[in-house]
Amino acid sequence: MSHAPARPPISATVITYNEADRIDDCLASLAFCDEILVVDSGSTDDTRARAEAAGARVVVRPFDGFRSQKQFAVEQASHDWILSLDADERVSPELRASIESMRAGGFDGHAGYRCARLSQYFGRFLRHGNAYPDRKLRLFDRRRGGWRGEREIHESASVDGAVATLHGDLLHLPFRSFEHQLAKGRQYSQMMAEHAHARGKRATLGKLVLAPAWRFWRGYLLRGGFRDGWPGLIYAYVTAYTARQKTIRLWLLQQQARQDADHRE
Repeated sequence: MSHAPARPPISATVITYNEADRIDDCLASLAFCDEILVVDSGSTDDTRARAEAAGARVVVRPFDGFRSQKQFAVEQASHDWILSLDADERVSPELRASIESMRAGGFDGHAGYRCARLSQYFGRFLRHGNAYPDRKLRLFDRRRGGWRGEREIHESASVDGAVATLHGDLLHLPFRSFEHQLAKGRQYSQMMAEHAHARGKRATLGKLVLAPAWRFWRGYLLRGGFRDGWPGLIYAYVTAYTARQKTIRLWLLQQQARQDADHRE
């Protein structure tokens, strides 16, 4: 007599910092998981209280990078199958159904699963351009992978083994306002510049002028970002500008390093 495969338990992990206005919806979308673990980096609002009220286990850890924080959450989880989200993400009903279907089959020999991420941008979900499908590996067996590597910004999970694609979208609400987007752009471009500088990369004229232009036209024209109307145009422009900021900040780091070297001589 054949037996149905075991139903593996899932630990959902979320990293937070001052997410009181967004954490409830995120955690509600994870209610089907067997555990929800929130790793908070010292919120000054009631993020932790709201997470605990929603049934999550909360651990506080000082922030030292997005990758490190997410990997710490993976290591603190109770179960080996991890569903890793940010506080500005939600599992859609279609994605939940796909995850539960895969789990009912014991995850069918896969080490991980990727899904498309659908971002909301000022009242409209962006379904074209560089914004979509933006596939992310977020469900995985930690025994075969995790948040690996050295890059702390624009981090990605990886696994050793087969990866399949889930049906349904991971809903993403990245910006509270335009000012919030610009502030995140400054933070991310600085972190990316510091990472590039530490690896010995150099700012070039091509990276300053050509790379952002290519990013804009590739997303807006070649990938159909224009089909998302004004939000698609603004998204393409601002993300290209963030790429340019990275190069400027990298050049500034180079100048500072040169000045420091001159002072030591």
